[in-house]
Amino acid sequence: MCNCAIHNPIQCIIPPHMLRVLELRGDEKVAAMARALMKQDVVFREERASQPGAEISFDTTTPSSAFLTPELARKTRKKHLDRAVYDGQTKTGLPGKLLRSEGQPVCGDMAADEAYDGAGNVYDLYFSKFGRDSLDGKGMKLNATVHHRSGYNNAFWNGLQMVYGDGDGQIFRKFTELSVIGHEMSHGVVHNSGGLIYQGQSGALNESFADVFGAMTVQRTLNHHVYEADWLIGKGILGPNIRGVALRSMKMPGTAYSDAILGQDPQPYHMRYYVNTPEDNGGVHINSGIPNHAFYLYCMYSGGNSWAAPGQIWYHALQRLNNPLATFHDWAAQTIASAMELYSVGSGEVNSLRRAWTLVGLSV
Repeated sequence: MCNCAIHNPIQCIIPPHMLRVLELRGDEKVAAMARALMKQDVVFREERASQPGAEISFDTTTPSSAFLTPELARKTRKKHLDRAVYDGQTKTGLPGKLLRSEGQPVCGDMAADEAYDGAGNVYDLYFSKFGRDSLDGKGMKLNATVHHRSGYNNAFWNGLQMVYGDGDGQIFRKFTELSVIGHEMSHGVVHNSGGLIYQGQSGALNESFADVFGAMTVQRTLNHHVYEADWLIGKGILGPNIRGVALRSMKMPGTAYSDAILGQDPQPYHMRYYVNTPEDNGGVHINSGIPNHAFYLYCMYSGGNSWAAPGQIWYHALQRLNNPLATFHDWAAQTIASAMELYSVGSGEVNSLRRAWTLVGLSV
């Protein structure tokens, strides 16, 4: 496998396994679209690999030493929210024509205003609940491009900015949905917190962390507690005639869609159903269902809000992990260690978390 695919991923919301099914089951136009997206993904990776400094640098001293409690961070850090949304004008170049800068009123372009507001919601979640000043923890400017290419069926984080397509209106709708925004921007948090190699289980953990905080962004914006949340990623972006509710379900992995063109949602919820595949960087978008479901189960045990104990543990664990090749077991063990550090060894938080991991086939 190309090294750039592992170290320099363009993290797209539409996974390769879904594109492969579209290529096989779709009509000539749909198959051509899927092939074009898969080819484009390879080009993106190669371009990033050729850029100076494209390799992720793993500084094992940064994540743990940079971690502050949210309370301390609020006292010692200032907000540096700085957003800019551009119109890609259905072209390939980035970023495009500036539509809205920080502090400006709505511009009237629905996708642009959704991208602007969504970026603010993601920033506010990380800053107010986890003490993180933007994706890099240092006030990074949040740039986004909407209307990327014509009928573009994807959204992605390219390491520098967010990019959103409008969809073709048939299989996918516009991609400025809040869980998508939270998911893709959270890849930037992972990248700037030591990183998780985008391959196999570490890659699935990368995807899972993005899903967890994408769902959390929606829940906080709507002020939903864990029992009333839908736990869906990409809700509403499937086309009008597609049988499904979202791209993924953290509550019931494997049930988000079942459609003649898209096929059946392949995500497992338990380690016994782990999917070994050479595609999708070893199934990073598929097997992420397992740690996703563990987080959901833990939230069901905990009650309240996902950004309380569950979110605090997941965020703390990422800062403490210092292992870009972490397995699911490594991650589960780190979340237990973080729960012990934050809430004490014999706490209910620790015991409930152990039960959640056990229920997905990971005993720690």
